[in-house]
Amino acid sequence: MSPQPAREEIRIGISSCLLGHKVRYDGGHKKDPLITGALSSFLTFVPVCPEVEVGMSVPRPPIRLVRRGAEIRLVDPKRGLDHSESMRRWSEVRIRDLEKLDLSGYILKKDSPSCGMEGVKVYSENGAGIREGVGLFARELLRRFPLLPVEEEGRLNDPALRENFVERVFAYRRLRALFSARWALGDLVRFHAAEKLLLLAHEPRSVRSLGRLLGLAKKLPRWELESSYGEMYMKALRVLATKGKNSKVLFHMARYFKDRLGPVEKKELVQTISAYRRGLLPLVVPMTLLRHYLRTLGSPHLEGQAYLDPHPKELLLRNHA
Repeated sequence: MSPQPAREEIRIGISSCLLGHKVRYDGGHKKDPLITGALSSFLTFVPVCPEVEVGMSVPRPPIRLVRRGAEIRLVDPKRGLDHSESMRRWSEVRIRDLEKLDLSGYILKKDSPSCGMEGVKVYSENGAGIREGVGLFARELLRRFPLLPVEEEGRLNDPALRENFVERVFAYRRLRALFSARWALGDLVRFHAAEKLLLLAHEPRSVRSLGRLLGLAKKLPRWELESSYGEMYMKALRVLATKGKNSKVLFHMARYFKDRLGPVEKKELVQTISAYRRGLLPLVVPMTLLRHYLRTLGSPHLEGQAYLDPHPKELLLRNHA
């Protein structure tokens, strides 16, 4: 038996506590079985704990975001310490180091005053808290890597959000692979053609917008074309795919086989897609049937479409109804 080809390493930054590292203020961790289980088989995690790496002890008094005038500060209310500037300086240096690792995504700890992506409690001077903040490290991360797929661990328990995040990780990897090499306009056109169905399942209008951008490609500087395409592409994929949009893509794919299928096969295919749209079947069922027809009948229009295999099938992300 010939050896299996080595799988490409896909690095994901992650809050250390989610991997089971005992770095939290109480000396504990927040090990996440979903992350350390299925996802760990396909992703290489790069652990980061801003609070420990900036020099805080384990255990330590809890820190919080506090609004002082127009500023939001990171403070230790028990000891009256303000860690804002040291955290900002450390974040700038740490993120430069992470940039060298060519990350394809990041998973942050929710509610953390350093790592929370959204809805972190911001306290007033009188002690009242409102969930309106972003952790100081997370804020710098999002600013420096606006296209990077970033998610909080709590949201990954939602099957649709988990699929979206993983799909974006692999899409970002494909985009980086294109632009990190010497690319020609023809390479970008082929990339766009292969991503068309995936984009239609997320944000149909993006296909037209990106198509118009490619129509102007010869008039644009190379850096501007790369930047604009990447931003529009990744922004489109943030929009969740829905059963309705997926069903339209599935029926679109089915049209390439309609003249080569018998009445029974046609009826089965239509019924299977319709059952998925009504929530009676998971997406993997009509996709399996369409892949079967692609293998047996072939279609140059569908071969190579990222929508067919946007992430490893072993993750079972299309198996939820």
